[in-house]
Amino acid sequence: MKKKMLLIILPLLVVICGVLGFAFMQSSSTEAANQGGLMDKKVLVAYFSWGGNTKFIAEKIHSQVGGDIFRIEPVTPYPSDYNETAYGVAKEQKDKGIHPPINNTDVSPYDVIFVGTPAWWYTMAPPVMTFLAENNFEGKTIVPFITHGGGGGYTIDKDMAKLAKGAKVLKPIVIYSRGDSNTDNDIQEWLKKLSF
Repeated sequence: MKKKMLLIILPLLVVICGVLGFAFMQSSSTEAANQGGLMDKKVLVAYFSWGGNTKFIAEKIHSQVGGDIFRIEPVTPYPSDYNETAYGVAKEQKDKGIHPPINNTDVSPYDVIFVGTPAWWYTMAPPVMTFLAENNFEGKTIVPFITHGGGGGYTIDKDMAKLAKGAKVLKPIVIYSRGDSNTDNDIQEWLKKLSF
C-alpha cells in the first residue's frame, strides 16, 4: 500500500516542483528586467530629419523598442535646397545660437526618450536644441542617435546633456547616412548594451 502511495505521490511531487521552479525562473527574469528599469517605462522616439536619413534610422529604432514616435518639426521649414539649408540657414542658426521655434511635443508622460538628429556643423540640428531646451527632462533618460555624412558624432551626446538639464544621457549610436546591411544588427546590439 505504501509503495502504491509513493508511486502516485512521487511523480506528482516532481511535476509540482517543476511548475514551481519554472514560475520562480519566470518571476526572476521579469524582476531582473524590471531592475534594469526598462520594462515598465514609457518610451518616445523623437527625431528631426531634413533629408530622410534620421527618419529612416528612427523608424528602425522604433520598430525594435516600440512606444511612440514623433518628428520634431520647425515652425518654419528649412529650404529644400541642400546648400541653402546647410551653408545658409543652419549655419547661421548654429553661429548665432538660434533655437528655431518648433511644433513642440510634451515629453512629460515619457521616461525614456530616444532623440535623433543629423550632425550639422559639429553638433545637433538647431530644432533638436529647441526640443531639448524647451522641455523638462528632469529624471528622464535620453538615448541619442546620430546620423552623419562623414564627420561622425562629435560631442552631440554631451551637448544634449547640457541642454536637457537633469536627464541621464546614454551612449549614442552614430550611423553614416542610412547605414548599411548590418544596421539592424548594429541597432540591436547597441540596444542590448543599454539593457533594452
